[in-house]
Amino acid sequence: MFDTLCDGNPNSKWYFCCLIILILKMYMNFRKFTNFLLLLMMFVVVNCREKPSPSAISTSVANSSREYRKVYKVIDGDTFWMKDGFGQIEKIRLTGIDAPESRKSSHKDIQRFGKESKDFLTNLLRGKKVAFEYDVQKKDQYGRTLAYVYLEDGTFLNDYLIRNGYAKVVTFPPNVKYHKHLLASERYARQHSLGMWKEK
Repeated sequence: MFDTLCDGNPNSKWYFCCLIILILKMYMNFRKFTNFLLLLMMFVVVNCREKPSPSAISTSVANSSREYRKVYKVIDGDTFWMKDGFGQIEKIRLTGIDAPESRKSSHKDIQRFGKESKDFLTNLLRGKKVAFEYDVQKKDQYGRTLAYVYLEDGTFLNDYLIRNGYAKVVTFPPNVKYHKHLLASERYARQHSLGMWKEK
């Protein structure tokens, strides 16, 4: 009955309540009447609150969902590759972090803890799907996609690598969205001597 009243003229529910109150007042003493009035008002408020429509709920779920794609290959501790539906490679560089080098190149040597960092990321991403979040600048000078990466269980990958000592913070403006958060995670790894921060 109250649902019907709430869906119709909003004043009608109050007329109905007033009628009930007047009738009951004739048969109840003042103390009982006061207690009943309080209970009745609580009942009206609870039952007549505006309920979210199904469309509003579905829109909220849709906005919070992410598109997940399967990882193709891990290159080192902060870089991996994806493949699109046409077999084209997309190179992903984790934003805000820098892992030790695991490969020798013309301008970089293999660094301490480089292999461990790559192996850690490889184990994390093997057979997994990930979703991306972007900052202001989406590509670096080498054409790689700069991204904050999330696993399907919600793990923030960039932060997870730093917090466990497999990478350190490196910031290149304008991509500074999680700079303070990542710095706090690096402090934690240093203080607990995790990963690369263990004593040699």
